[in-house]
Amino acid sequence: MNQPTPAIVSQAAVRRLPRLALLLFCIAYVLPGFIGREPWKVADVAAFGAMHELALGNSSWWSPVVLGLPVEDAGALPYWLGALCIRLLPFLPADWAARLPFIGLLALTLALTWYTVYHLARQPGAQPVAFAFGGEANPTDYARAMADAGLLALMACLGLAQLSHEATPDLVRLACMAAMLLGVARLAHTNDPHPLRALLPWSLGCLGLVLSGSPWLAFFMGLGCLLWLVLHPASVWRRLTLGASLAWLTSLLVGLATGPWPDLLPSMVWTQEDWDSWGRLLVWFTWPAWPLALWTLWRWRRQWMEPHVALPAWAAVVGMVASTLADDRDRALLVALPALATLAAFALPTLRRSVAALIDWFTLLFFSGCALVIWVIWVAMMTGVPAKPAANVAKLAPGFQAEFGLLAFVLALAATLAWLWLVSWRVGAHRQALWKSLVLPAAGAILCWLLLMTLWLPLLDFGRSYGPISRRIASLVPPSTSCVVVDGLTQAQISALRYHGKLTLLRSTDTKSTLENCRALVVSPDTQGTLDQRIDLTQWAFRATVRRLTDNKESLLLYQRVSR
Repeated sequence: MNQPTPAIVSQAAVRRLPRLALLLFCIAYVLPGFIGREPWKVADVAAFGAMHELALGNSSWWSPVVLGLPVEDAGALPYWLGALCIRLLPFLPADWAARLPFIGLLALTLALTWYTVYHLARQPGAQPVAFAFGGEANPTDYARAMADAGLLALMACLGLAQLSHEATPDLVRLACMAAMLLGVARLAHTNDPHPLRALLPWSLGCLGLVLSGSPWLAFFMGLGCLLWLVLHPASVWRRLTLGASLAWLTSLLVGLATGPWPDLLPSMVWTQEDWDSWGRLLVWFTWPAWPLALWTLWRWRRQWMEPHVALPAWAAVVGMVASTLADDRDRALLVALPALATLAAFALPTLRRSVAALIDWFTLLFFSGCALVIWVIWVAMMTGVPAKPAANVAKLAPGFQAEFGLLAFVLALAATLAWLWLVSWRVGAHRQALWKSLVLPAAGAILCWLLLMTLWLPLLDFGRSYGPISRRIASLVPPSTSCVVVDGLTQAQISALRYHGKLTLLRSTDTKSTLENCRALVVSPDTQGTLDQRIDLTQWAFRATVRRLTDNKESLLLYQRVSR
């Protein structure tokens, strides 16, 4: 027996968010962060190095390597995407060309999330209460308003900003999880006129996760969703479950054939400190989706087996469990954000006016304060006033020279003025639109991200790129040398030295005859103690310790050959 829905929504509350405004929101969120910067450490430049190796033909397409070492993040698909664009667009800088497919993946993730919420909101169990004398929301209009809210909730998530703007396998997994969620949402949609189209995103999402080195994500995501479909009372959807099962099992078999699964048990026993750290990560990384998602689970507690609650809740659980098993917990948690944003959208029809007002005021104060800090520090970088922020920048980034960029300034100023207009609209107009409570969180997140990627981009690029240290090492290498020996360097450091420093690198474990012509040696301090086991140090003299200008703890040691 169906339980009464807690959603009470009138037709006046489901007005559409203007399509132009929604499009501008997406553009302002997607493009900044991909344009105008070098690959950042660590995962971004490491992934780019593998893509560049593939594009140059120095690596196997099925087993990507960097200087003969297997890539640190398994799964070939993300590297294929970047490498193909580097090859197809040789007139573009390689790092910019490699980012193009990832721009598309982030835009695709936003679109997939919108359609996921739309199809789930069309479910009978997700519909609002029917009024005695009419006037309740039209199902289609209601679904569109909910989809707009889900998209805004995703863009508002604080943890999405940086990681979704890097050309790494994490963004591929994010898009694949969003595709699988859309596929199962369409499978569960009893009024979908094209049910077989659900198998396309489902199958592509499964296969993409497998080829991105995460077959177990596809397995558990598929396992929970298929179990729900089997238990669904509509017999036509049970028949479609067979097709979905075949797609899922095919992807699973491909995953088993392409490589071993990771250990599904934590590599250590968690301490209270570990739990505290993970809890703090959940709170800030998924804000503001997580409190709204919890509210959804509470207010819709009598409809937990309905697809709009059960399916995104399962996807969120899979993403959070993945975070506990991963070394980089924030990156693994990224895949849970579309599901959490979907759950957050269904909190809006049940929110009290006082709660919505609290969200608005907190968002207004928080993001306005962040924007003000960004502007003040930028002014300090440009003029030296106020003196204290200027001194802090000089201390944290020694050697950085700020330069005025007209285009960046105009974009930042336009975004700030748009924020002020939006705040005045939200505070003064008292709109009834269902999505109104998520406009300020999404706009505030977009504003701060855009300000960082315009006003602060030169500073962030200076601090987070391996370019400066790579070029400094290249300037110290004797110009007559044909190659440089490296020992103990990470995939990211090797990639940066090859791309930014334009150096030909050889590993210290290569044959001695191969290394004879190399007149420079770059060593990680972590392996310096055992260096004599691989290198005859009588032929080398220490020349310099080269540090990253913004991090004294990260350095590389440079040696020069003194005899042959």
